[in-house]
Amino acid sequence: GAEGSTLMSYFSKNQIQALKPKITFSTLRDLQCPVLQSNDLQGKPEESCSTEELFEWLGAVLNQVSLDNKSSSFLSTYCCPEPNTVVEKAFLCTITGFIIPEKIIQLLEQLCCYFGDPKLAYWLTLTVHGFADSPVSWRESEHGFHKGGENLYNFVIFRNLDYWLQMAVGAHDDCPP
Repeated sequence: GAEGSTLMSYFSKNQIQALKPKITFSTLRDLQCPVLQSNDLQGKPEESCSTEELFEWLGAVLNQVSLDNKSSSFLSTYCCPEPNTVVEKAFLCTITGFIIPEKIIQLLEQLCCYFGDPKLAYWLTLTVHGFADSPVSWRESEHGFHKGGENLYNFVIFRNLDYWLQMAVGAHDDCPP
């Protein structure tokens, strides 16, 4: 009776709040960015950075780690890979919540519209990160938490609409085919 309806109202209120994604925007000023060439995954000295260097750099940026390699920093002495360029303004948008694949495709399509303006980015990224302790992963396997719970993929999209797809999963997880 009354107990059941109280529980129903509690869950309906809290589930609605839980399912509504939280969106945050920030502007990163004078950001050192790796120079990338869409057709060069390995990178070339003094010409472009590799996919691995980009992935590491992106992790530092998303975790707001300083890129200036100060010896006094106890957190990180990481610096942006070479060659790099300073971007006056970079926009970072974070959406946290349960997001269905159709919405991710919509986001990708909207991001590609930025290339219509010649003043805007040469490349952009979209990272989709699963919860570290998510019970599911790709394919048939359960998601193994073990050490870090890695469970993400990252699109790097270039102005000519070439793209890279990077994936990271834990050592005990299956990767998509």
